[in-house]
Amino acid sequence: MLGLDISLKNAFILAIPLFISWAKYRGLEYIIKHYRWVFVCLFLMPISVVYDVFMFIRNWVVFRINSAPKQHNNKVRYVQQQVKQWNADGRKTKMCTARPGWATVSFRRGLYKNQLRNIEVNMIDILEINETKMTVRVEPLVTMGQVTAFLNPLGWTLPVLPELDDLTVGGLIMGVGIETSSHKYGLFQHCCVSYELVLADGSVVSCSATENPDLFYAVPWSYGTLGFLVSAEIKIIPSKKYVKMEYFPVHSKEEMARKFQEQTLLKEKNEFVEMLAYSLDEAVVMTANLTDEAEPEKINPIGYFWKPWFFKHVERFLSSGPAVEYIPIRHYYHRHTRSIFWELQDIIPFGNHPVFRYLFGWAVPPKISLLKLTQGETTKKLYEKYQIIQDMLVPLNKLSEAMEVFEKEIKYCPNPILHQSSPLGLHYLSLNSLRLGTFGI
Repeated sequence: MLGLDISLKNAFILAIPLFISWAKYRGLEYIIKHYRWVFVCLFLMPISVVYDVFMFIRNWVVFRINSAPKQHNNKVRYVQQQVKQWNADGRKTKMCTARPGWATVSFRRGLYKNQLRNIEVNMIDILEINETKMTVRVEPLVTMGQVTAFLNPLGWTLPVLPELDDLTVGGLIMGVGIETSSHKYGLFQHCCVSYELVLADGSVVSCSATENPDLFYAVPWSYGTLGFLVSAEIKIIPSKKYVKMEYFPVHSKEEMARKFQEQTLLKEKNEFVEMLAYSLDEAVVMTANLTDEAEPEKINPIGYFWKPWFFKHVERFLSSGPAVEYIPIRHYYHRHTRSIFWELQDIIPFGNHPVFRYLFGWAVPPKISLLKLTQGETTKKLYEKYQIIQDMLVPLNKLSEAMEVFEKEIKYCPNPILHQSSPLGLHYLSLNSLRLGTFGI
């Protein structure tokens, strides 16, 4: 037994220099690119699960005791105190929120916060729902996952609801929120009824289409330059149990543009319009509509952890042909969450394998914030070297031409591209190779 222990010890000692030599030969970039999944699976996924469970319990308790509305004014006063102190200190630097860059969904990590006065705006609660006015009032760090978990059981939903769980209300208002229902209702900010902000002098102001309208219409896309958003009132619409999905595979660039444009312009018929393109010549156009009725044999709860990732599921229709299925509404809203669109396949290459899904799919996805926090300088450079995440606005009638330009200039195919409708045309999005947004006229 002692001899066996010594042999194992010697083997381990010999393995260390062999591993170091192999690492030097392959290079640190190769190891991080191909084996980051080890760290993600062993550490980030369990931490993400613990965090999600904690936040679920915390939000449930806050909702049950209805403490959020009572605490909101105290949180607003705290933001005011910080801003007034900044004024008293002589306004030596500009202000920004204290939320670290790694905590945001964007893969960009802004370094500007290191030189600015950080103001804590820790507001993460849903404040109230007004079913008479058909609005919900929320704080800026409320996520889309929170919103659907709160509204859907009550029979309500947002007119425009982005897919990723961790996208926040504040980010979608101050930035650009464009989703598959945008062709019908407008951008995310077009669903907003009013905003509450703390301005640079420390005062609190409310604005709407009738109260301080100049400020109200200037807030979207302002990226926090006009004040700190502390609450938003958003329209809600009646929800239904399912979304009826219709899949239309297309096999040419011309057919892509024609079919997508045709379905997008049918505003009275289609609640949602989306297209996933897997090459310049292959794509699946999808339409979706709310319904309470469903054919039982065609119900597909795609959000369950053992189910294939959505973009892989959709890819099957390229060979199987047109189809119809019914997806539970919350599963549909967050259909791209589990695979972080398709970004997760680059981090966990076997993540969509049935064995992995059944054994560990319940722990997917790791939090994007944790991925950013732990990526390190080498990983960051890899993203900069191999990925483009970019929004672009292009007229809908120029879609075919735009795709040719993107292919010629940055060679995005054969990686899949996600297209989504905007109020006037198309939102076109990819996290694997290209993230594009386009408007049609």
